[in-house]
Amino acid sequence: MSYDPTAAVDTAALQASAKKHMWPHFTNRKVLNDGIPVITRAEGHHIYDSHGKQYIDGLAGLFVVNAGHGRERIVQAAAKQMQQLDFMPIWSYGHPAAIELSERLSSYAPGEMNKVFFTTGGGEAVESAFKLAKHFWKIKGQPMKHKVISRSVAYHGTPQGALAITGIPDMKKFYEPLTPGGHRVPNTNFYRADEMGAPSDDLEAFGQWAANRIEEAILFEGPDTVAAVFLEPVQNSGGCFPPPPGYFKRVREICDQYDVLLVSDEVICAYGRIGDFFASKALGYEPDIITSAKGITSGYVPLGAMIVSDKVSEPFNSTENTFYHGFTFAGHPAAAAAALENFNIFEEEDLNGRVRENSPLFRAELEKLLDIDIVGDVRGEGYFFGIELVKDKATKETFNEEESDRLLRDYLSPALWEAGLYCRADDRGDPVIQLAPPLTIGPSEFAEIGGILRSVLKDASSKI
Repeated sequence: MSYDPTAAVDTAALQASAKKHMWPHFTNRKVLNDGIPVITRAEGHHIYDSHGKQYIDGLAGLFVVNAGHGRERIVQAAAKQMQQLDFMPIWSYGHPAAIELSERLSSYAPGEMNKVFFTTGGGEAVESAFKLAKHFWKIKGQPMKHKVISRSVAYHGTPQGALAITGIPDMKKFYEPLTPGGHRVPNTNFYRADEMGAPSDDLEAFGQWAANRIEEAILFEGPDTVAAVFLEPVQNSGGCFPPPPGYFKRVREICDQYDVLLVSDEVICAYGRIGDFFASKALGYEPDIITSAKGITSGYVPLGAMIVSDKVSEPFNSTENTFYHGFTFAGHPAAAAAALENFNIFEEEDLNGRVRENSPLFRAELEKLLDIDIVGDVRGEGYFFGIELVKDKATKETFNEEESDRLLRDYLSPALWEAGLYCRADDRGDPVIQLAPPLTIGPSEFAEIGGILRSVLKDASSKI
């Protein structure tokens, strides 16, 4: 029987089949037992379930659909490419779409970043950067430089190597022992500066304190053993921690001083999320490696990319040094064609400029929620915001694990969904609600999102 996406849907039958056969990612079994939501179509900034109900996509799928749903141009670009060339690996071969996309990505990247290594997703891009950093230093005659430093509660993916960089203990404990070499430093959650023993009355001083903890870790481990520092421009897990002023300038100085590579993990933050094709460019720093995925095709076809500086790629220009690493479907012709058309839309509609112009309005709308008892902090950059929830605003006391689970999973997630908003209620760290909508939305949608959040959060506050 052929599959027809336009055919009538039997929700109960699909839910029963999913319960028996489908293993969703990062999903508690309870969701399947209760009947997993079945999403059948999407358009613009809305998604629709199998009953025809409409929801605001407040998370762009999963920080992915940056240009919005239903872009026929991207679909047609991928289809046209597949009619011409359906598949060819880039193992010792090239094809026009991947070559052109490599050049275009290099033109968008900060500094002298002129080499592009394709993957099929973000975790693979981080894994590639980890391997490349270790390989680079071995070629340079420093084989003991293998350790990597990342921040507390940071998420950098789930492959075995990337998991060593991820800073969330509960995500790692079942897969230990991990690849050795991962070390953690404090993140940039200024709202919790007091708890870190950091400056709490001066944002710039806090940023310098946080950056200097990286230097401290490098010195403690030994500069001759540290290969790279992995940082997201705006940290995702924990709820959107932006970099304080001067933070990345100081980190760059530290990495240069101790001969350590700086990896900007932009799997979420690239491709318009912070208002430029690369967040590092928007925030004014030049990394040695950028990892990216998600918004590169706006999710229409899976693709990831690692962009590498001339400094790091130069040793591999020799015929004696081959980077023995790759993925079958990386740089897939259809994915590369989709990415190129995605970028055409970005440029024609100035989506990066739209984010820069509207971000203050989005922030202002969300900050109106600070009058609700359980809303402790609103933070973020671009079209990427987090709302931290607290038990006591005066003391910033957070919820314990049981309370957080009950608040987020038993009430907020289903209540927000029922109210017509798809977003993320997350407690990898303190409990937060995260928002990262398509870059095509504006003030009227901000107000609509704010209204739904106000209603649900006020109700939650009264129940608590």
